[in-house]
Amino acid sequence: MIIKRNLSSGIELIMEKVPYVRSVSIGIWVQAGSVNEDDKNNGISHFIEHMLFKGTEKRTAKDIAGDIDKIGGQINAFTGKESTCYYVKVLDTHIEDGVEILMDMLMNSKFDENEILKEKAVVHEEINMYEDSPEDTVHDLLSEIVFDGYPLSRPIIGNRETIKSFDRDMIMSYMNENYSLDNIIISAAGNIEEAQLVNILEKNILPFIKKERTNPDKLPVYQPKIKVKRKDIEQAHLCMGIKGIPLDDKRYYPLSILSNILGGSMSSRLFQKIREEKGLAYSVYSYTTSYVTDGIFAVYAGVSPRQLPEASRLMIEEINLLREKGVTAEELTTAKEQLKGNYILNLESISGRMASIGKSQLLLNKVYTPDQIIGFINNVTMEDMNEIIKLVTDINAYSAAVVSREEVDMRKLMKV
Repeated sequence: MIIKRNLSSGIELIMEKVPYVRSVSIGIWVQAGSVNEDDKNNGISHFIEHMLFKGTEKRTAKDIAGDIDKIGGQINAFTGKESTCYYVKVLDTHIEDGVEILMDMLMNSKFDENEILKEKAVVHEEINMYEDSPEDTVHDLLSEIVFDGYPLSRPIIGNRETIKSFDRDMIMSYMNENYSLDNIIISAAGNIEEAQLVNILEKNILPFIKKERTNPDKLPVYQPKIKVKRKDIEQAHLCMGIKGIPLDDKRYYPLSILSNILGGSMSSRLFQKIREEKGLAYSVYSYTTSYVTDGIFAVYAGVSPRQLPEASRLMIEEINLLREKGVTAEELTTAKEQLKGNYILNLESISGRMASIGKSQLLLNKVYTPDQIIGFINNVTMEDMNEIIKLVTDINAYSAAVVSREEVDMRKLMKV
């Protein structure tokens, strides 16, 4: 059962008791990501995530790591385009210690200037690592051109120039603006009682300033674009995509099913055609990413540069076949079972449950039960599929991003 309540500080708590496990995962969710930034401070949400591990008034960075190790726990964080999450996973006998460490980081981090300077070097190395991963790069390039002119286009990690400009005043100003009462929730899942968790949280958390959330900017008109990045690598990485749908759109599950059919599994059309039949790629797939206001539907392949024309032709061919002939009843049934299976298996992870309910409550202000989600998947009809196919299979509306050592004329390759 999912429980919601407000703490005395005004922060909302959402939790799910799972009595048959011996662990608890607790996350602090902040509605602050790259969409909340601008061109001058892009990457600051991610940088603050790093800095919260660099020491508090009573703990050094080494103490934070050591204190978690002493109780056999795990502590980590991640930043997305729309949110940041700090979380701890501990045995149910060490909940109080885990929460105290997590809250100490959130409430009492020092943001020491020397640590800020050192962490800039760390993030620069993270950027180097990211740039050495062309598959990651090509997905970001696609987001950049699909969401051109809108905050979703900004990379989560930022860039070298913006990171160089970060100082303590800039960090504190951003936190004061975004780490506010209406932008924070706490989610938890595992073997814990509501009263016990509330009591622990009340002892460790301080009030936050209340600030009203701002409405998202009006979305720009989408225009398909092409971007090619030259890099001395062995493979060419191709990502073709189109605007998808928001998180809370009724077509979310039909689109997820369509992605599964096209390229979401080993039996999918793209995998069977491009990898199994033609042997052109090791990695080929489709995916859908949804945000509060928008989304992307895309296909990806990593191939030898000389195979790129043939691989792109086959990808376009499969998208066109979807538009012309739709999906079969058997494909729809199989994809539903795969989607349900993936969802249920993820629920076996306590951290997965914490993340699922936390993200949904933070971004949508509601949480669906597992039975409701299974129902949404089961209720997808062939009519729903035909509607979503029309939305995302016009190849003339697709953007394309490529990372390759060779020049690529994608406009020519995408002509149909």
